[in-house]
Amino acid sequence: MDKERLPRWGWLLVGLFAMSVLAQLLNQLVLFPAGLPEAYQSITVITLMSPVLIYVGVWYDDDRQHYWERSRERIVADVAFVLAGAALGSSVALVAIVEFGLPQLAQDLAAMAVGFMLSWGLFWWRNPEVYRSLE
Repeated sequence: MDKERLPRWGWLLVGLFAMSVLAQLLNQLVLFPAGLPEAYQSITVITLMSPVLIYVGVWYDDDRQHYWERSRERIVADVAFVLAGAALGSSVALVAIVEFGLPQLAQDLAAMAVGFMLSWGLFWWRNPEVYRSLE
């Protein structure tokens, strides 16, 4: 993929859209038939979007390219931490607020905030040098 083809926000938009479509397919074809209530559909969306939010920046920024020199196993483990953090954070947030009668948008925004922050926090915890200034 050529970084110069799109600006950073363009890659972010393409990645988020693709993950949203994939999450909705997963919801419709697997999770809803298995019994997942619709109130919790945003968990899969948040979980699949979180690596895009983190890794587009790591991939796009020249000062973070040293991350990709790591072993494949380490990168896969980092992605697993990001996915687990997003799923856990958004699940806990939704379970805590779903019965309050808040509008669906408010519930989804709260779940996104908690899920994305926990996933980024776990990524940062495993990789603090990626965000250190090289000055």
